[in-house]
Amino acid sequence: MNISAAPKAAPHLRSTDLRAASQIAVAAVRGLTDLVEHLHHNIARASWPLGTPIDAPTTGITGLVYRSIRGVTHLVGGSLEALLGQVEWLLGPDAAVSSREREAVVAALNGVMGDRLAAQGNPLAIRMSLQHGGQALPLSSPDLAQRLPGARARVLLMVHGLCMGPAQWLRNGHDHGQALADAGGFTPLYLHYNSGRHVSDNGRDLAALLRDLHQHWPVPLEEIVILGHSMGGLVARSACHQAQGEPWLARLSKLVFLGTPHQGAPLARGGHWIDGVLGASPYTAAFAKLARKRSAGIGDLRHGSLLASDWADAQAFAHGRDTRTPVPLPGRVACYALAASLGEQTGDLKDALLGDGLVPISSALGQHRQARRRLAFDADKLWTGLDMGHLDLLDRAEVYAQLKAWVLPSPA
Repeated sequence: MNISAAPKAAPHLRSTDLRAASQIAVAAVRGLTDLVEHLHHNIARASWPLGTPIDAPTTGITGLVYRSIRGVTHLVGGSLEALLGQVEWLLGPDAAVSSREREAVVAALNGVMGDRLAAQGNPLAIRMSLQHGGQALPLSSPDLAQRLPGARARVLLMVHGLCMGPAQWLRNGHDHGQALADAGGFTPLYLHYNSGRHVSDNGRDLAALLRDLHQHWPVPLEEIVILGHSMGGLVARSACHQAQGEPWLARLSKLVFLGTPHQGAPLARGGHWIDGVLGASPYTAAFAKLARKRSAGIGDLRHGSLLASDWADAQAFAHGRDTRTPVPLPGRVACYALAASLGEQTGDLKDALLGDGLVPISSALGQHRQARRRLAFDADKLWTGLDMGHLDLLDRAEVYAQLKAWVLPSPA
């Protein structure tokens, strides 16, 4: 066959189309870089939730990373994969020696587009692991025995929220997990996961990790307590629901939620009208931009979705409708919910309109106008802190005092 004689197929794309697509890709990546830097800068500053958000670039090593990303984007000319490869090189591939700054950047990037990173097999996609002392734990009996010679029979598992990581449980010198472990005789473990993936996928993988942990823990495992912040609480609930019949679930005694959007978060489903309101806060301003670049995880925050069936239908949540399947609290587990309010007293304007700045109080406490969607928390297992924002739940003294009262074993 004379290949040269074959007629040429008409091109589907012109060179101008390719250049236009390249420009769009560059603009998208630049916008993503701005978004992640904005979120990282404001979280790092630990600003008061109603303070003025900062759009100025970060400085020091962090600023160098972001400037390098922008420079690489310009030179590459629109190749997203090439850009992310350069980001990996800039940040360093070895998570074992990762800095807190790098972890914060990678966690934010995963929250924004972690579902796509995972689908592409990108090295920057976070792979779920259980950490102790800042290092991932291999879940085999010999390795766990070697790594944790002082392992205790009681485990406290900390599950972080959207765009965050294990290191960010430490805030203003305080870490609820370490403090509770020291006071209550727990071994503290920290889940590290890609918060841009669907909550149901992370819940399934967490259930599998806990199955392995229960099987290989160096000493007989007597008790598991899980403390989840924000999205982390949804991941924990999803894991419990998907682990029916698993032995580890019988060891789960307490499940504590810190600012978890059980009934969703308006910022994740609101339209453009809310952008102005969200822009009033250094934290919500970044999330307002996230809402326009939704990852699967952010999409699940619209209503607090826990199951794959909630998003498998392409029409799910069309026009903002809540079509999720109600999931009750796990049975035979003591469940507690802590909410925060920017208001100085219950019922004032900030309390009623803003909640903690990200999650309404009613959502954090599992309340809903439809009875079938309400979560059956006991009245004595609910607590609301005033004059505090969403991230203040991570380090405020009154929050820790309440956690101690609930989590620590009662004196004999």
